[in-house]
Amino acid sequence: MSQPQKVALVTGGATGIGLAISQQLLNDGYIVVVNYQASQAAADAFVEGAKAKQQLALAIQANIGVSSDVIRVMDTIVSTFGRLDVIVNNAGITEDGLMLRMNEEQFDRVIQTNLKGVWLVCKYGLKPLMQAGNGRIINIASVAGLMGNFGQSNYAAAKAGVIGLTKTLAREMASRQLTVNVVAPGFIETRMTDKLSEQVKTSALNMIPLKRFGQPEDIAHMVSFLASPKAQYITGQTFVVDGGMTMY
Repeated sequence: MSQPQKVALVTGGATGIGLAISQQLLNDGYIVVVNYQASQAAADAFVEGAKAKQQLALAIQANIGVSSDVIRVMDTIVSTFGRLDVIVNNAGITEDGLMLRMNEEQFDRVIQTNLKGVWLVCKYGLKPLMQAGNGRIINIASVAGLMGNFGQSNYAAAKAGVIGLTKTLAREMASRQLTVNVVAPGFIETRMTDKLSEQVKTSALNMIPLKRFGQPEDIAHMVSFLASPKAQYITGQTFVVDGGMTMY
């Protein structure tokens, strides 16, 4: 008797690093549910691309910082596919500024999405993950959560919080054989980094021993490993993918 196809949810999975993760998990044989907030065209393109290859994907619009939206996402996944095996919490926003100039609304919006959103997706995803057995949660943080970053007090605080949340949840879920880990990207080439000045890029390269920026696929490969049976004895850990930038 063949095993049912596993289902993975990738928040913010239609663009950038999230898209690379979604595509990798699709290639790994998962049914991939892509959550998006505003990138409908990109999400639809991913689903259509999967369909063209006889692969199954679904796009769901939702604001992960709102509990009712997250509950709707989980209900849709379970009612459509009957299970959920992997959650990748990738969705995130930035609203940078020096602390002296940053207002409370900027701080709150980033915390709402980047930290509370991860908490909500984990909370409401736990039941279907436990029902499927051997579930995986992979939270995408950032090296900013380990070392801080100029002008990103809100973002760094949220990502540091994700690491602490992950360790706590890993302890709580260990008896259920549900693993929870973090991937912390360094400087990865995306549309966001394309907008940076050459001076900023050169400065960043000088901090990276490998002397090059990472690609979204570098993060996707780590997620693929953590979602696989090869990582069944790994939980509560933070995997830094940064070309050696935060080596210590």
